[in-house]
Amino acid sequence: MQQQFEELINSFIDTNVGIADHFLSTALSSSLQQNIQQLQDDKQMKYAGIGNETVADATQQMRGDKISWLDKKNNNINEQEFLEKVEDFIDHLNKTCYTGINDYEFHYAIYEEGCAYKRHKDQFKTDNKRKYSLICYLNNDWKVADGGQLMIYQNDTAQSILPTAQKAVFFKSAEMEHEVLLAHKSRMSVTGWLKQR
Repeated sequence: MQQQFEELINSFIDTNVGIADHFLSTALSSSLQQNIQQLQDDKQMKYAGIGNETVADATQQMRGDKISWLDKKNNNINEQEFLEKVEDFIDHLNKTCYTGINDYEFHYAIYEEGCAYKRHKDQFKTDNKRKYSLICYLNNDWKVADGGQLMIYQNDTAQSILPTAQKAVFFKSAEMEHEVLLAHKSRMSVTGWLKQR
């Protein structure tokens, strides 16, 4: 596990975008994918809005994903395992990089065929608690032709990241503009933020 954490942190230090191709185990990735599919079947995935409680726009056209929040109180064994891994990563990040992270929030996200998320940053204008974004992908056998790439923009360059199962992507929430390109089939992830209260 520490090797996966180091891979994510070292690539972040080198390029401002951390990537670890096997951050999640095959079993955990598959279990979280099944959770999303069950939530979708039960109509528990809800279209996401833009903004927070202070400034929210549920009628926006920026994003087309549906979400459902993870919570330890759900008593879901797979969510518990994922959130414990996040806590271990935060502990390692704080010890090695002195980031002072002391909170987090994560949600499932599904982009159905034909959905995207336009270019944006993850930091709210009215709330700067989000320090780092962490996205974990759950898509088996994903190909370039399937679309849904994460595009990250920095220094007049664009980096394209394929949302393949087990992969994690890590970057500063307030600094990196990014977008999700049009998905040509259902695209799933667990997306969240490491925060300072």
